[in-house]
Amino acid sequence: MLTKLMLIRHQTLTISHTQFPKFLISPPSLSSLLHTTTVTATATSVAITASVSKPVSIAVYGPSLQKGISPITPHQNPFLNSTLKPCQNPNFGENGEELPPFDEGQFTRVYEVTAIRVPAEKCYDIENRIRGHLLNWPRVSNIARVSGDEVDSGVSDLIRVNNDVEKAVSRRIYGKAEGDGDELCEVLYRDKLAKEFNAKGFVKFRNLAKISRPSRRKKKKEMGKDGEGEGGETGKGVGRRRRSVVVEVADEGGNVGGDDDLSALLGENFDGRKWKGSTRLLLLDEKYAGGKIHELPEAVKAVLNAGSIEDSFELVKCKLTLFYEYWPSDEILLALLPKDMIILSAFESVGHVAHLNLKDEHLPYKKAIAKVVLDKNKPKIQTVVNKMEAISNDYRTMQLEVLAGNHSLVTTVIENGLRFHLDLSTVYWNSRLATERQRLVNSFTRDDVLCDVFSGVGPIAISAAKKVKRVYANDLNPNAVDYLERNCVLNKLERKIKVFNMDGRRFIETVFSNSNAHSITQVVMNLPNNAVEFLDTFRGIFSNRATDRKLTFPTIHVYGFSKAEDPEFDFHERIRVALGEAAFSVEMRRVRQVAPGKWMLCATFVLPEKVAFVLNNNS
Repeated sequence: MLTKLMLIRHQTLTISHTQFPKFLISPPSLSSLLHTTTVTATATSVAITASVSKPVSIAVYGPSLQKGISPITPHQNPFLNSTLKPCQNPNFGENGEELPPFDEGQFTRVYEVTAIRVPAEKCYDIENRIRGHLLNWPRVSNIARVSGDEVDSGVSDLIRVNNDVEKAVSRRIYGKAEGDGDELCEVLYRDKLAKEFNAKGFVKFRNLAKISRPSRRKKKKEMGKDGEGEGGETGKGVGRRRRSVVVEVADEGGNVGGDDDLSALLGENFDGRKWKGSTRLLLLDEKYAGGKIHELPEAVKAVLNAGSIEDSFELVKCKLTLFYEYWPSDEILLALLPKDMIILSAFESVGHVAHLNLKDEHLPYKKAIAKVVLDKNKPKIQTVVNKMEAISNDYRTMQLEVLAGNHSLVTTVIENGLRFHLDLSTVYWNSRLATERQRLVNSFTRDDVLCDVFSGVGPIAISAAKKVKRVYANDLNPNAVDYLERNCVLNKLERKIKVFNMDGRRFIETVFSNSNAHSITQVVMNLPNNAVEFLDTFRGIFSNRATDRKLTFPTIHVYGFSKAEDPEFDFHERIRVALGEAAFSVEMRRVRQVAPGKWMLCATFVLPEKVAFVLNNNS
């Protein structure tokens, strides 16, 4: 699986002062960036020079690490980590342990916003009507919950003014409404139960035992009270992890309604404001921060004034805190890495392992990059590794360095509905070729017999076994063959696959010398580095069967790399030289560009008859 990080290089532009009255500032260094309140661009940092001596910052919509206030002392925020430098942190470095890549608390930002306190039952309706004037930040809900906004329904019924009470009293006096009186006495209550009871029990309460139990939602709510703490909201997609967004009321503003003080009964959270029952906060757009009620747009005031008197509202000043968990990986890496450094654009995920290809310039920051990738992709990603050097051995295994997470490289990959067990330290796997493998399998038919010369752990062989008649799979790496056999059993296809562990040339000679060789219709040679060098094995492969009329010339799919200006022509020439035949049709397809100027290609052709029946290599 290929996961995009969507990161870009910093860019620099020069624009004259006569074109724009305000200016963006260039990105600061890491230390100043993590403690600044200056507003600058988020994704692409732009530096502008002009004739004025002092640049003016321009507001950028939405949250940014270059906006807001960074807390200074750890005790001001319960989620903030230690602000000590790594060398001063007593928990690291004493026993030769590796220091932490960076402090997550440096990415905490506090924003001042204004919110409207509205009744809980009206909040969703009001939100839909004034959505355009709300905060609308990504991964931040426009409706916020704070401490004390929800009150027990029993207390609410005691305090809330109900106009129907007087009517109920009148009914009780005149005896015209049976249900409005006090609860039935014990005798009448037992008489009522007796009328509802029959041989089947209480008909109206068939699931009495079930409905008497507390609901699952209530259980989860009670269990979550201990872990979530007071107030705030949980960031979307965070689950049980630490909260990424917290909203706190900083100051009560513009009270609309009476001055009833119910703090003695309801607590300090309701000091000095009219009782409205359970409430919610609607976070307004950041441009309304610090404003008054009369400064709100007419559309907002019209919606809020449309309700009854008891639905009064008030403005409150809030502090919106965004923690490290909130920020996407691109913002964090842009802040951590130097300005002129090219940032990696993607990483490959193999099961729970994230596979990075870091350049030399990234190596001093590899631990920080790995930590960001691990933190932002949990729980799917548990291990982050980096390829230390290019593949050069016969088994196509990679030298991997574990940068973050656990050190287990044994994982399970699900591809096209099949499961594959593998160990990245001993076998080869490339998730980027999943689409190409599926395309190749789709080209097979139910009557085909497949010969996979370099099968690895079996991504092509096992996928094809669900469709074709028979599969012969081979690999030189004994570890790959071991996992190939396991995966055959795991996917219940061991009866259709015959496994070999030998050199590619010997495997081709062995399979085609068999009496059933005439039935092989497809040959896959997925070894791009040197698969072309094995094609000469097909010269004279049927030379001892010239009189056999049942022979079927197989279709060969061979993969290879090319750095030529015309990669198709270059790859075709190498195939022609290996087979010693000039005139035959070859279908070329570019699979992907593995590096600048380097293409991976797939050549598909039917084995020429002259090549199959040639007597020797010199003819």
